[in-house]
Amino acid sequence: MTVNGEQYEITDGPVRAVINEVGAAPRILEIGGLPYLETYPDEHAPPMGCGAVLVPWPNRVGGGRWTYAGQTQQLALTEPARGNASHGLLRHTSWQPESRSAAEITLGADVNVQPGWPVRLRATVTYRVHAEGLTITHTVANRGHREIPFGVGAHPYPRAGAAATDDCTLELAATTAVELDPERKIPTGAPTPIAGTDLDFRTARPLRDVELDTAFGGCLPAADGLVHHLLRGPGGGVELWADPVFSWVQVYTPGGFPGRGRAVAIEPMTCPPDALNNGLDLITLEPGQTWSGSWGIRAVG
Repeated sequence: MTVNGEQYEITDGPVRAVINEVGAAPRILEIGGLPYLETYPDEHAPPMGCGAVLVPWPNRVGGGRWTYAGQTQQLALTEPARGNASHGLLRHTSWQPESRSAAEITLGADVNVQPGWPVRLRATVTYRVHAEGLTITHTVANRGHREIPFGVGAHPYPRAGAAATDDCTLELAATTAVELDPERKIPTGAPTPIAGTDLDFRTARPLRDVELDTAFGGCLPAADGLVHHLLRGPGGGVELWADPVFSWVQVYTPGGFPGRGRAVAIEPMTCPPDALNNGLDLITLEPGQTWSGSWGIRAVG
């Protein structure tokens, strides 16, 4: 058993995915033998948040503090250098299988009442491989006795097959962005339009020499009702699609991804950084209520 726990493999013809027990993170997605997610050895912890399921909030909570029902909540500072609570409460939890077939697995975990989080939630994530790629469906159920606001996100690093990141172009469905404090990575103001700015990726732009750690919003669905973000290399590309509820996307372009160098995270989110404080696009669940939303990754020519 590695630090990632059990490895759950699902397949459908030439499509193969491997999901970690710990964090329910997808570690591998291959289509026809080509990688469409950045990966890492199974004996290593996920680097740079790779594949993390972000519940009950994506991104950061400034100071780990927020207010619920008039009471200040103090979360553990899991990003101590910046003084933030980062990426939810389930990244290091063992998720348990609820159902499984050759091409699909559903994993579940509880967000228990704890310092900084006052209402119990049940989260599940279903991974299903198919001819085009991988579909991910999240559910969150309120198991407590009071309503609770929350958000959901994921931290995949899509990869356009064998193409180097610097040889790819990026196209986003986003129309706005929020400025982040360069040190704390917490928003300093409201979302602003990106049209005509250096952050305008509504048409494909080369990634070479572009450095991003940016929260984009206003993601508009296409005619099919879905949001689409596209990373394209010389020989083809990879698309991250999402339900419209994932109207935010964090894009991060680190160097030094182990075994890869430059990589790009395209992180679908239902709300922006620090949403538990700024209130933007939070989802509120009543006791006994369940929410669901989907996104996915597919190869494109």
